[in-house]
Amino acid sequence: MSCGTEKKKAVDLHQGVLQKNLSPERYLKIQLELEEAVTLTEVELRFFIISGLRSLHGEVGAALNFDLLEHSDVSNVAVLKVSKDDLVKLWSSLTLQGFYKNHRCAFRVLQVSSSPPDS
Repeated sequence: MSCGTEKKKAVDLHQGVLQKNLSPERYLKIQLELEEAVTLTEVELRFFIISGLRSLHGEVGAALNFDLLEHSDVSNVAVLKVSKDDLVKLWSSLTLQGFYKNHRCAFRVLQVSSSPPDS
């Protein structure tokens, strides 16, 4: 194999990696850990996330657009889709949530990716 062919493959591989990172969305796989066993519906979880955004970033934060793609009320694991520009705002508000209905809680970010995570 010639040196030129190897360089072309390296460039093509590099460009392929760059193409993957151009996705405008990010996917967060999160888990809500609660001090006591509390079950949240999708609506309750979405409202809880929005209230965290509102408390940290005000009404502008509460208007942040995200999608709740998957939710397991058994394990409290969910997958969120958000624009890469809003990722830091969403992530920071999740990190600072400490209580849900007077129960201590914490969001754990299990995975962040530019494509939907495996279930």
